[in-house]
Amino acid sequence: MREVLPELLAWWRAGETIGVGTVVATFQSAPRPPGASMLVGPDESAVGSVSGGCVEGAVYELAQSVVESGPPVLERYGVSDDDAFAVGLTCGGILDVFVEKVSRETFPELEEVAADIEAGRPVALATVIEHPDPSWLGRRIVVRPDTPAVSTLGSPRADAAVHDDALGLLASGSNATLTYGPDGERRGEGMRVFVWGFAPKPRMLVFGAIDFAAAVAKVGSFLGYHVTVCDARPVFATHSRFPEADEVVVDWPHRYLAAEAEAGRVDGRTVITVLTHDPKFDVPLLEVALRLPDVAYVGAMGSRRTHEDRVARLREAGVDDKEIERLSSPIGLDLGARTPEETAISIAAEIVAGRWGGSGERLAAVDGRIHRDLT
Repeated sequence: MREVLPELLAWWRAGETIGVGTVVATFQSAPRPPGASMLVGPDESAVGSVSGGCVEGAVYELAQSVVESGPPVLERYGVSDDDAFAVGLTCGGILDVFVEKVSRETFPELEEVAADIEAGRPVALATVIEHPDPSWLGRRIVVRPDTPAVSTLGSPRADAAVHDDALGLLASGSNATLTYGPDGERRGEGMRVFVWGFAPKPRMLVFGAIDFAAAVAKVGSFLGYHVTVCDARPVFATHSRFPEADEVVVDWPHRYLAAEAEAGRVDGRTVITVLTHDPKFDVPLLEVALRLPDVAYVGAMGSRRTHEDRVARLREAGVDDKEIERLSSPIGLDLGARTPEETAISIAAEIVAGRWGGSGERLAAVDGRIHRDLT
């Protein structure tokens, strides 16, 4: 929903009714992840995508029908001998798409939820997508940390169960479809609830205000990270040199990272790129980074000779082999990159591969599924 929220909110504020189709579950090689949304506006325009073009036409027609008739619909799109080309899903995947109509009447909390997302405040949205009682379909609760849920799904028991699970998804910024008994029973089937977890953007910390850092910051921003560039040299660490970064900080890298970790602003989604390749900066920094209990990625730039020297210095500083194994160095995948932009792509590719469990090999040379499950 995040990518179509501006258009959705504009129509909602104008008092319009919008058809919204959302991917709530995927199987096999589905092209878009859970949470991907497509809008059908009052002017009959389509915004967003649920399948990269495969089933948009079918979802568009269904959304128009839902806007006219009212009740939400959970539809599965897949491939069979009869319908493969009828719906256009030729990739072999299967999608569950929940289609509903959104207006001020059906979703009065939208503006407040949008404000939370825009401000980077964590908020989760849980919607009933399947239930034996059709009147439950489309009911939703808004979940925020340390506050009671807004609205109700239909019973206190269901609200409590979904609220607790939504908080867990919110902590990781994940989306998921959860299954319960009809009244929220933990062991049971009948009710399915889709939860969007709108957590603040994950962080990318780029240390070293060099030309490669500008390219890494640009790619990191493109991938959806909140990007911080940090360097101890004020003449180089300037906003004019790093316009794509959300923040540019003048501080000693190891001191800044330690302070951010102490303040709770470094978590399991944070990626750290060390581009200084200068021992007086990167060794103290890596001492801190490699001892953090839970970060997604730590990579350091430099030649193989620089890497060997860096590892020797880290061992002298007391960093053990298990901690050193967490270091991706030389940084990036082997793409043959030479320019800062190409190098940034190789670094981003390694981060993405680590996030999703990819091998980094050419897909043409690898068997099995293209898309891996979220871990």
